[in-house]
Amino acid sequence: MNVKRIFGSILTILGIEGLIYTGNGLIKRYETNMTLIVVAVIALLFFLSGIGLIKNTKDEGELVG
Repeated sequence: MNVKRIFGSILTILGIEGLIYTGNGLIKRYETNMTLIVVAVIALLFFLSGIGLIKNTKDEGELVG
């Protein structure tokens, strides 16, 4: 079990949820634009860092003997 990949997956999912919230807020006009911009930037950072962790983590097989 690779902790970096799990953490990357969690960050990616949180980023996707934040981007969906931002898109929904823009369409429905729930929040002010400044709030949505901040949420979008944080969500984008989570998404990109999660993808980076998943992409750059090597799979190392466990030796079972």
